[in-house]
Amino acid sequence: MINRRRFFQSSLAAAVAYALPAPRLFALDQAASQAAGGLAAVKLDGSATVIGQADLAALKSELRGALLVAGDPGYEEARRVLNRSIDRRPALVVQPSGAADVRSVVDFARERELLVAVKCGGHSYGGKSTCDGGLQIDLSRMRGAWVDPEARTVHVEGGSLLGEIDHEAMALGLVTTSGTVSHTGVGGLTLGGGFGRLARRYGLAVDNLRAVDIVTADGRLLRASADENPDLFWGVRGGGGNFGVVTRFEFALHPMQRQVVGGDFVFPLERARELLGFYAEYSASVPREMYFDAFMGAPPGGKPGAFVLSCCWSGDAAQAEAVLAPVRKLGKPIADTVQARDYVAVQRMHDRADPRNEGQYLKSGFIHGFNPALIDAIVTGFQGDPQRGTALFFQHGGGAVGDVAADATAFPHRYASHNMLTAVTWPLEIDRTPHVDYVKGLWGTLEPHARGYYMNEVADEAQAVVDENYQGNIGRMRAVKKQYDPKNLFRLNANVKPA
Repeated sequence: MINRRRFFQSSLAAAVAYALPAPRLFALDQAASQAAGGLAAVKLDGSATVIGQADLAALKSELRGALLVAGDPGYEEARRVLNRSIDRRPALVVQPSGAADVRSVVDFARERELLVAVKCGGHSYGGKSTCDGGLQIDLSRMRGAWVDPEARTVHVEGGSLLGEIDHEAMALGLVTTSGTVSHTGVGGLTLGGGFGRLARRYGLAVDNLRAVDIVTADGRLLRASADENPDLFWGVRGGGGNFGVVTRFEFALHPMQRQVVGGDFVFPLERARELLGFYAEYSASVPREMYFDAFMGAPPGGKPGAFVLSCCWSGDAAQAEAVLAPVRKLGKPIADTVQARDYVAVQRMHDRADPRNEGQYLKSGFIHGFNPALIDAIVTGFQGDPQRGTALFFQHGGGAVGDVAADATAFPHRYASHNMLTAVTWPLEIDRTPHVDYVKGLWGTLEPHARGYYMNEVADEAQAVVDENYQGNIGRMRAVKKQYDPKNLFRLNANVKPA
């Protein structure tokens, strides 16, 4: 009798689900599906399905972490990402407490062919770490970093934020490359490559990665390193979330003094052409201990824009002023915050630069040096607007990043001197269309000067563009994908199709 009742309940829930219009299937009456005995959801192929209440109860009983559906405390926060224009509603959210929970939820998703999103810090510009109607794996309960000072390594839980690495390692006089915003997720940043203020000196995050524990699509917990599952280890170093859910990272650490010289030089935006020319020459000539970014920003409302040169000198403090002397010769800036600082404080310096209550759209690409035509295109095309914030940003590469061969890891863009990004933000209550159209148009004039893009910034690129971005590594990546995720369970990323 119980099985028959469940059968009729599930059938009714399925009828409710299939009767709803497909595009808004799971944003509509989830309550009706639950009342009928199931939870409406989306499968990998985009078709509708229903997860029975008994199956949900069984999954919940296996977990130490939380299982959330719409209406539960914590669901609204979990489903959102930093880009507030992304407003998606997973059918269910699982917040694992450890690798055992991750294995259970991956098995659950695979057996039902559910659409899966994996969230760490929620910085995904394109919203790949959340989804409509699928299953979101939110790793926010898996955080912590433990340093082994003798081995000079740090072990990091899969849901950790970069600030946790900096805080624990620097307390012992050790560092590794870990981004430029402390609340970025370790997983997303690392698996895509991992730029940061120390990348020119110590290499990308993937170059400092020594091993991962990863749950693959078949639910196995594997260790991948140079000695264990080396093909998988090669793939995760630049292949993003394509190969599984990383539950633990192990990074190499480097001795470094706690005090660095960092901060911003702020100039009027009207000097953009001059300053871009300076930045092109200066950033190409500085020692590896210097990380030097450039930022052009025009805030909404017609307020004056600014051109910012942001630095972090991690070398000998006695040499800092000699290295910065050419910048000082640019004349008196609007503001100068460059001074001796605690490195961990420098890592938090721009934590509030990301928007919190605005929409955001971004395009990016790697460049190898500047040329006059690129500077012309930037100065001509960069325009403020009363309703939007407009930004163009250069992140400093080169140095140790280029010491590694393009095929040594899945990350192929070793030639890049800079990552060039252009972005707009707008109030959520207004139409995004003109602002997104503007940045796409601007990017159309800049893209001919770029080659490839940082896969962590993937938004709405076509599959052919994604494939091309992996360059000569795509063939091997497809083979690794076929071995570890043959049905492409992990597809909400810069996706690699199985061979």
